Amino acid sequence: MSVLLETSLGDITIDLLVEYAPNSCENFIKLCKSKYYNYAPIHTVQPNFTLQTGDPIGPGSKDSDGGSSIWGLLKGRRTFIPEFHPKLKHNERGTVSMATAPTTWDPDQREAGSQFLITLGDKLEYLDGKAAIFGRVVEGFDTLEKMNTSFLDDDGRPLKDIRIRHTIVLDEAGMPDPPGFVEPPESPSPTAAQLATVRIADDEEIDEDADQEAVENLRREREARAQALTLEMVGDLPFAEVAPPENVLFVCKLNPVTRDEDLELIFGRFGKILSCEVIRDKRTGDSLQYAFIEFAEREMCEQAYFKMQDVLIDDHRIHVDFSQSVSRLADVWRDATNSKRKNQGGGFGGIEGLEKKRQYRAQHDSGARKGNERYGMVFDERGGGPHSKGRDSRPSGGRSRSPPRWRRDPSETKRDRQGGGQSSTPDRYRTRRPDRERDRSRERRRYHYDDRDREPKRRK
Repeated sequence: MSVLLETSLGDITIDLLVEYAPNSCENFIKLCKSKYYNYAPIHTVQPNFTLQTGDPIGPGSKDSDGGSSIWGLLKGRRTFIPEFHPKLKHNERGTVSMATAPTTWDPDQREAGSQFLITLGDKLEYLDGKAAIFGRVVEGFDTLEKMNTSFLDDDGRPLKDIRIRHTIVLDEAGMPDPPGFVEPPESPSPTAAQLATVRIADDEEIDEDADQEAVENLRREREARAQALTLEMVGDLPFAEVAPPENVLFVCKLNPVTRDEDLELIFGRFGKILSCEVIRDKRTGDSLQYAFIEFAEREMCEQAYFKMQDVLIDDHRIHVDFSQSVSRLADVWRDATNSKRKNQGGGFGGIEGLEKKRQYRAQHDSGARKGNERYGMVFDERGGGPHSKGRDSRPSGGRSRSPPRWRRDPSETKRDRQGGGQSSTPDRYRTRRPDRERDRSRERRRYHYDDRDREPKRRK
């Protein structure tokens, strides 16, 4: 069995050692057949030691999961247990082995996914027992030498991208496909996550005589462009090429007591100020000691930049610079987009099926209470006791659950004194004068009997 890797620096042919490592060979050849390695970067090169690849996106991306075995792609376990044959050693240049890591359940056992190594030197006994050998390079040693001598950053990543463009299975020797495996009809295009990891494209020409600083600046520019493209995709920027406004000045190292009005008065001598805002904490309202000042013209902003550096304001020497923030531009763009959606119909924000969160009782039963804006009372004012479920007939100013004060009609009170009619007031709130007088008489008689009983005893 053999596989051809077409890279951006040349072709590499690998013969697989199926008799010594059947699981690793099956995983590798099926990943190549499914085009899983297409556009995968050579993300680590250690000169005269190894190069590592196999992660389709690259370990430096937040979207990377480190790669998966062919069984993980088929909804199985993402890793597998590779073979470590005692006869296979890392003695020759071009030895191909799976990158492994200790398992979580047994530190002495190792597992592998999709990443693999190719040795760039001889007699690398250090890798024995750590990387599982499954093949050897038979053609393409000149390509390995180009990778070995490529320009690298401090982390060992090539400054100019080295990618696997295509994988071709030359000889499969009748190895059956695992259940559920489907071979793609053509090579897939690079994904957005893969394109976002491009530093310097593999097909871009670079002057070999250029100094390291120029190459590093070019790399940073490409990386910033990729990050801006990511922010555009997630909606934080209106477009990747957005630039900060040239008429906004950034002021920092302010005194916490400095206010918007103070800065507007001080910087107003350079020209018309459209807005001046000291940024404050949303929760406490305390100053964060920096501000943004927007001038009407760019020239006014430049004059303030040259004149106000290290100026003393409220016993603090301030620092000024041109603003690099595009937050306000993003907010304006987002608000305008939402307004367009809203005008086109749909739910809240112009999105169908989305509405505002309803507040408690804000819109509930609004039609039923339209003529009488009140809530249900626990006690009824007329004819109800503490367990009454009726509603108060008068408008309620609150939701108190204390018993209401009973107001009796003057005519009913007069009838009660005369003994005629019945009051609608509950019995528990009536004044019961006869019962009280009867109790007092009983008490007086009891004390009278006690005194009479004690008198004969004192005569003795």
